[in-house]
Amino acid sequence: MRHKRILLIDDDQSLLQVTAHHLQRSGYDVTTAATGEDGLEKFKQGSFDAVLTDLALPKMNGIEVLENVKHLNHDVVAIIITAFGTVENAVEACSLGADDYLTKPFSREQLRFVLEKALRLRSLQLENVQLKGQLQEKYTFSNIIAKSSKMQAVLKTAGSVAQSDVTVLILGDSGTGKELVARAIHYNSPRKERAFITVNCPSIPDTLLESELFGHVKGSFTGATKDRRGKFEQAEGGTIFLDEIGDLKPELQAKLLRVLQEKEIERVGGDKPIKLDIRILAATNQDLEARVKEGLFREDLFYRLTVLPIVIPPLRQRKEEIPFLIDHFLVKYAEEKHLRVAEDTMHLMMSYDWPGNIRELENAIERAVILTKSDTITPDVLPPQLNATPTEIVEGNSIRIPDEGISLDEIERQCLLIALNKFDGNQTRAAKFLSIPRHVLLYRVKKLGIL
Repeated sequence: MRHKRILLIDDDQSLLQVTAHHLQRSGYDVTTAATGEDGLEKFKQGSFDAVLTDLALPKMNGIEVLENVKHLNHDVVAIIITAFGTVENAVEACSLGADDYLTKPFSREQLRFVLEKALRLRSLQLENVQLKGQLQEKYTFSNIIAKSSKMQAVLKTAGSVAQSDVTVLILGDSGTGKELVARAIHYNSPRKERAFITVNCPSIPDTLLESELFGHVKGSFTGATKDRRGKFEQAEGGTIFLDEIGDLKPELQAKLLRVLQEKEIERVGGDKPIKLDIRILAATNQDLEARVKEGLFREDLFYRLTVLPIVIPPLRQRKEEIPFLIDHFLVKYAEEKHLRVAEDTMHLMMSYDWPGNIRELENAIERAVILTKSDTITPDVLPPQLNATPTEIVEGNSIRIPDEGISLDEIERQCLLIALNKFDGNQTRAAKFLSIPRHVLLYRVKKLGIL
C-alpha cells in the first residue's frame, strides 16, 4: 500500500523538522521546503496527496502557495498552518480553497486528526465523483440493447427529451426496462449531477405513502418524532421517478397534480408550501386511459403526465434482441465460466413469448448459469415453462393430466401464462380474466418464477 505523500512548507526549521518527524512516524512520506518558492517547485516535480504550508512565509506567502497548488491540482488537500493571532487569515484561506487549518502550537494528535480528516473527506469526494461518472457511463443510451427498430425509436425519443424538463410517462409491460430508460434520461440530462430518486408506488403501505412522498412535520401523527423530508424534497435539483403510478390512490393523485402544476408541496401536518426544482418521470404497465374511464385515475393528471409518452414494446415484439440480451446476462452472471448456449436451447428461447419480458429472461439465464455443470447451457436447465407450452397441459376449459402426474403449481403457472399471453401481457385484464385481484396475480407470477 502506497504511503500518502505530504509536502510540508515552513520557514521555522525546528518546527519543520519536528512536524516532519511526527508525520513520518504516523506513516506518511514527507517532503519539506523552507520557502514558498521551493515548495511550489517541489510540488511541480512530484505527486502529493496533501500540502501543509505556513501562512506567514517570506516573499511567496501561504495564500499564494495555496492558490498555485490548487491551480495545478484542484484535488490536492491543502492545510494552512498559522499563529494564533492570524486565525482570521486562515479562515479566509479556507474560503479560497484550503481544506482546514492548524493553529500553532499544535500537538502530534491535532496534526494527525486534521490531516487524516481532510484526506478522508477528499477521498470520499473523489470516490463520489468517480461513482457518478460510472453511473453516467452505465446509463448512456448506447449501453441499452436496442437492435430492433422499435427500441431504436424509443431511445431516439428518450434522447430527444433528456435535455428538457418535460414530464415523461413511460409505458410498457412489467420487466421491459422502464426504469432503465428513466435512468438513462436522467443521466443524460442537465440534472445528472443531482439525485435520481425512485419511488415504487405499490410497495409503500397506503398509510405511509403520503409521508414518504411529501414528508411530515414533527407531531403530525403518532410516531412523527421529528421533521422528515419526503422523496420529492430528496430529489431537489434532480429527478424523481414514480414507478407504477397507475396504483396511486385518488387523494394522492390530486396532490401530485398540484406538484406538476405549481412545483411545490406541503409536508403532512405542515402549513407552508415548499417550492421544488425537480423533474418528474413516471411509469406504469397499466392502461391509464381505461382507468380514467373507470374513474380510478384522474383525467387531468392523465393529460399532465402524457405530454410526451414513451411506449416500450414487450420482448415478444423484438425477439431479434434476445441473443444480445443473453450474451449480456451471461457476462453478468457467468463471466469466468465462458458458457455457450446450445442451438436447441437458443431455439426454445427464441420461440418462447416471455410474458415476464427482460426480467424473466434475466432470471432464466441466472438460473441456467447456476444449474449448468458443463460449458454449454442445455434445455434441461431452463425454467419448466420454456420446455412445455401451455397447450400441452391446458386445452380450452379442460386440463390434461400427464400419466406421470403434475404439480398444482405447474397447472397454475400454465393458466397464468395463458391469461398473460391472451392479453399481450396486460396484467389488469389477465387478472380479470382469471377472476382474481391484480395484486394476487402479481404475487403468484413472482412466486412461480414467471416474472
